[in-house]
Amino acid sequence: MASDSSAVDRTAGRPAPPPPVPGGGNRGGFRTSPHYRTYVKYRFIAGFLAVPLVLYGALVVSPFFQTFYYSLTDWTGLSSDFAFIGLDNFERLLEDDIFHKALWHNVLLLLILPVLTLGLGLFFAFMLNVGGRHNRGEAATGVRGSHFYKIVYFFPQALSIAIVVVLWKYIFNPQGGLLNGVLTAFGLEEWHQSWLGDPRLAFWCVVVVMVWANVGFYVVLFSAAMGSIPKEIYEAALLDGAGRVTTFFRVTLPLMRDTVQTGWVYMGIMALDAFAVVHILTVNAGGPAYSTIVTPVYLYNKAFKDGQAGYATAVAVALLIVTMIFSVAAMALGRNKDRIEF
Repeated sequence: MASDSSAVDRTAGRPAPPPPVPGGGNRGGFRTSPHYRTYVKYRFIAGFLAVPLVLYGALVVSPFFQTFYYSLTDWTGLSSDFAFIGLDNFERLLEDDIFHKALWHNVLLLLILPVLTLGLGLFFAFMLNVGGRHNRGEAATGVRGSHFYKIVYFFPQALSIAIVVVLWKYIFNPQGGLLNGVLTAFGLEEWHQSWLGDPRLAFWCVVVVMVWANVGFYVVLFSAAMGSIPKEIYEAALLDGAGRVTTFFRVTLPLMRDTVQTGWVYMGIMALDAFAVVHILTVNAGGPAYSTIVTPVYLYNKAFKDGQAGYATAVAVALLIVTMIFSVAAMALGRNKDRIEF
């Protein structure tokens, strides 16, 4: 009878489990336990992630902690000698009028750039993909030559931001610049301006350049999102008598919510930067009279021109906090519990 129980379990049709080992436990130890397969899987994953995580920690996470530390010192950035001064740099920020002006310009860009850039991107993308004449059997068609227009809109993305800014600097040049030249051609010499030399106009010149340089990217991005919307939805809206405006706000925009939210966050972070445009385009990198100064440019000036690296890192920490607040707020406001799927 013992041989029958040790050979085959006739009721189950498979070999019977091994007899228990005297003293407790099963033969094979941990290798036969149900946790061993999980251990092998995560050991395999950890083997691939170990080196990238170490590099990420050394090259990305570590500089963040170093920045927080240096913001509490009087480091000049020119020598290895510095002293710990606590929160003095941050107290100085609260009384720094130029920093307040630079931060306000970033906030102003944050309020203006996403609205203008994403709004124009949505408008042009909708016209290119849905705004054409309705053909037979098609409820949503783009304008003729829409593929060519997408290439034209996307062209600024193929250029370096430095090249784009230099081109616009020549356009705004009051002596022989393209903008004043066009005004002269139309007999509007009285409209000539020193576009980058006037404190009232210089900031808006920065806005124009940033919108022009980025709107093409969002035209292509939103066009791809609109192209994934099923045509049957547009056909149903057309049968219900919806016009283009109603179709855009009731059909297209709700179905593109995630894409627009991602673009809003990306454009907002770009507005909180704007370093290259301001540094290259404007008079004395932030002028005239600090009318175009932004926080990254002010940080650069303090670190590399004034030799106040400790104070500059305090500015960087303040900018990081503002950026994180914006990102969290944008993601929280854009969260949609009633997600539309198709």
